[in-house]
Amino acid sequence: MSMETLYGGKGRTLTGTVTFTAADIIRFARDFDPQPFHLDAEAAKSSVLGGLCASGWHTAAGWMKCFVPYWLSEMKRLAREGVAAPKLGPSPGFRNLQWLKPVFAGDTVSYYVTFLESKELASRPGWRINTILNEGENQKGEPVIRFESKVIEFP
Repeated sequence: MSMETLYGGKGRTLTGTVTFTAADIIRFARDFDPQPFHLDAEAAKSSVLGGLCASGWHTAAGWMKCFVPYWLSEMKRLAREGVAAPKLGPSPGFRNLQWLKPVFAGDTVSYYVTFLESKELASRPGWRINTILNEGENQKGEPVIRFESKVIEFP
């Protein structure tokens, strides 16, 4: 069963939520994006963002933090139903990454996936490239991140 068959008509699916604490924001920033508005609440107040906020890369990592357990859970659910889940491989990339609104300390982001399309790979029979829309919204329902990604599906 392909991902297209499984999720083609399902629409937008919640994969999970992440609450961004000040400590988590600072920890991620210290290691991966050491800008003042991610590291220091006082310095962040006078920045263009107006307060301590998560790195965009942190919000993208939050999406993956939710998607992987979601997909593992889906695989188990399908197995219980006697259905073989599609085998998903690495992603050959993403496009149109948009950080739409800052994610501030204390914000909770809900992450979603929407299946968009699937194309057979002419060079590898039985293999497909699936395109999915990935989104995150804060607790007010405001979009904070959006991007499209590709994922390889193989037999």
